[in-house]
Amino acid sequence: MRKAKFIIMALVVVQLLTGCKSMNNTQKGAAIGVAGGAAMGALIGNWANNTAAGAIIGAAVGGTAGTIIGHYMDKQVEELQADLKDAKVERVGEGIKITFNSGILFEINSSNLNEAAKENIKSLSVVLNKYEDTHILIEGHTDSTGPRDYNQTLSEKRAKSVAGFLSGNSVNSARLKTIGYGPDQPVAENDTPENRTLNRRVEVAIYANKKLKRAAEKGQI
Repeated sequence: MRKAKFIIMALVVVQLLTGCKSMNNTQKGAAIGVAGGAAMGALIGNWANNTAAGAIIGAAVGGTAGTIIGHYMDKQVEELQADLKDAKVERVGEGIKITFNSGILFEINSSNLNEAAKENIKSLSVVLNKYEDTHILIEGHTDSTGPRDYNQTLSEKRAKSVAGFLSGNSVNSARLKTIGYGPDQPVAENDTPENRTLNRRVEVAIYANKKLKRAAEKGQI
């Protein structure tokens, strides 16, 4: 019975995320928080093969506070979309998901950021330092070609490279968490060069920390 309830709730949240055009992002965030919190975020993250989105949804508080946090995130999205020319910036629930194609950040089989990547990450750090009351999850992903252990290690190193460069640009390292998933969370089949390029990526999830949640609950943002 409990599992069935979660399934129904998850379907509602997915509908909110993808199908309800009459709701804005902050309204969706509030609804998601009410629908299930951390358990719902983890569930959706696993089903959708996207733990970045799951982390954001799992951190949702919902209600009026969630709406306030949504507005806080909307401001960041506007700046990030203007500054990050080579990344996909999306509002998800009460947070933000940024996707960098790894070809933009790294040379093949390398975890060293190239010069263009450094400019992108530097621009990201400026916005993160302006809106400092957030957690930042950085995930590395690869395609499925080559040895699995190698891909796993490479994904971890790439996530850490991005975190290290953010930290070097004054982003508090306590805000940063990194994880590598190797080839385990593809966004496309690994059957063509184009699809494999999509799977080679770094995702950044930005979501409220406790300080921001408390301020939102008190209406102090």
